Amino acid sequence: MGEVDQAFIQSIEHRPNLDTIEIEGIPLIDLSLSHTTDINVLVSKIGTACKNWGFFQVINHGVPLELLEKIKVAAKAFFDQTMEEKRKVKRDEVNPMGYYESEHTKNVRDWKEVFDFLIKDPSFLPASPELEDDEMRTLSNQWPENPPQFREVCQEYAREVEKLGYKLLELISLSLGLPSNRFNGYFEDQLSRMRLNHYPPCPCPELALGVGRHKDAGALTIVAQDDVGGLQVKRKSDGVWAPVKPTSNALVINVGDIVQVWSNEAYESVEHRVVVNSERERFSIPIFIFPSHYVMVKPLEELVNEGNPPKYKPYNFGKFNVARNRSNYKKLEVQNIQISDFKII
Repeated sequence: MGEVDQAFIQSIEHRPNLDTIEIEGIPLIDLSLSHTTDINVLVSKIGTACKNWGFFQVINHGVPLELLEKIKVAAKAFFDQTMEEKRKVKRDEVNPMGYYESEHTKNVRDWKEVFDFLIKDPSFLPASPELEDDEMRTLSNQWPENPPQFREVCQEYAREVEKLGYKLLELISLSLGLPSNRFNGYFEDQLSRMRLNHYPPCPCPELALGVGRHKDAGALTIVAQDDVGGLQVKRKSDGVWAPVKPTSNALVINVGDIVQVWSNEAYESVEHRVVVNSERERFSIPIFIFPSHYVMVKPLEELVNEGNPPKYKPYNFGKFNVARNRSNYKKLEVQNIQISDFKII
């Protein structure tokens, strides 16, 4: 990724402002419970963060800190390999798990390279986005031979963060006034996946983005980031891009489109992006919590009434997921599918 190819250049209105400004950051929430912090206080903090920001950071989250360090070391070891070595596990439209270096967001190429794998292997997905097509296809992980222990560390980390994800979904459910287990049934055959991101130094960081502006299509995203910084959240109050300041041992959480629909817009999936810099590489490790392919996503009955009618038509998550990912491999002339397509006007 030497000079900036035209494919990376953002349109003028979406180019980052690299001036560092101090502005209010997303909430930091301590998940540990003590005699001074009862569950109701924690639930209230989670609900407020979801409502006002759609993002928050958590500490004392239960993911072993030594494992957090191990996964960061493993990510760097993988991406430090030669392109020839990394491309041995290159993904494509047939097998979308593995290494990839030319992903697009909003039809502009991202300044990054990634490695993806499924939490549940194998997983099953519709073969096409066409509603009348019942054919399914099997997705399987492909693991590199090198670096040593890479697969073991990735899988161990994923298991721990998955547990945290379900704990957070229980807290979010409680914050909506629902039973803690309200979301549990949606994830039996989950399509959740984990990604390792590497953002190399960029010679023209004012023109490109590590990841362009987007919202996450899943239920929840949990991100470990290093100390470099670069993640920015579009603040709901005024539309300003607020940097998510790296916090030692914290994980960044954001609600996705599915929680927005389930909550009937009580909570909102918020736009975010990643800026790059000319001097330092950056690593981040998100886990995307996705439901089963057969789940019909719609506003929850308990949250809908005459005064608050459903704001979305139901949609099948598997079909949605297949349609949305089509633009990962080629530049499309139109924006890929969004939940706004199912909005009831």
